[in-house]
Amino acid sequence: MSGMLRRLVALLGLVLLVAGCSGGPSLENRGEVTAPPGDSKHLVIGSAGFTESDLLANMYVLLLKNAGYGTEILSVANRELYEPALESGQIDVVPEYAATFADWLNAKTNGADAAPVGSPDLDATVKALRDLARPRGLVVLDPGKAVDQNAFAVSASYAKQHRLKTLSDLGASGLKVRLAAGDECVQRPYCEPGLKKVYGIDITGVDPKGVGTTQSKQAVQNGQDQMVLTTSTDATLSDFGLVLLDDDKHLQNADYIVPVVNRSRAGSERVAEALGALNSVLTTDDLASLNQQVDSWRRLPEDVARSYLESKGLLK
Repeated sequence: MSGMLRRLVALLGLVLLVAGCSGGPSLENRGEVTAPPGDSKHLVIGSAGFTESDLLANMYVLLLKNAGYGTEILSVANRELYEPALESGQIDVVPEYAATFADWLNAKTNGADAAPVGSPDLDATVKALRDLARPRGLVVLDPGKAVDQNAFAVSASYAKQHRLKTLSDLGASGLKVRLAAGDECVQRPYCEPGLKKVYGIDITGVDPKGVGTTQSKQAVQNGQDQMVLTTSTDATLSDFGLVLLDDDKHLQNADYIVPVVNRSRAGSERVAEALGALNSVLTTDDLASLNQQVDSWRRLPEDVARSYLESKGLLK
């Protein structure tokens, strides 16, 4: 069977899995998972289909191959599909974001109106995530240094003119700020309400051009808006002459990158050790640079991933 056909069959299986699970008993009602952790010889690594996820999945593939596992990548650009597949063992490992995944599992377990469990506190967020993942047969490995969270950028000239390095600096400046972001920003606590409450920033309006879009960045570049909501690993800020302001009061949730594995297939110490090798080297700045190599320089994710791991001495 060709690689393309295998992926089509796998994706069809994921769709059937989700449809089949919709009327069945929830995993929370099946009791704690007590089987010993597995150590399958061949592991499927899931990617969510965007640049950063592809890069992380390729690094996981190379690290696990280096540890003696057979590996392949399955790209499924929808958490509603890949998370059930991770529970079932159709996917064995995925790169995730601690706070986002904790809140997603919390909503799945306790309903869409459940109070969020993700927070700026990494330890509390990871504990909540592990408590939610465990009954589903999932293991959350240790987070590393890299974090991909919401972030705010201004033009470099604006930052220099007003001596801005942090969001606190912007709040203290008293400057009026029009913010380019998604339209949900007016209600989300990490966005307009949080910027006003935590930092005292005078937000005069939200320009609904989207999160980190080209249009949003251009609006700040040309002075139509003063600040843009993007992410901490945005690879294209310098292309627009923009710089991030430090979230010095920790308004944003702890979206550190964590590998999540299916316990019965990839819950071994050997898998944890192989993937944990990234923890001491991969930083947020590294990840932004790797994203840039793919998005701006048009290099292949697998080539960028290999070059990075080799430069850090993580491949034999």
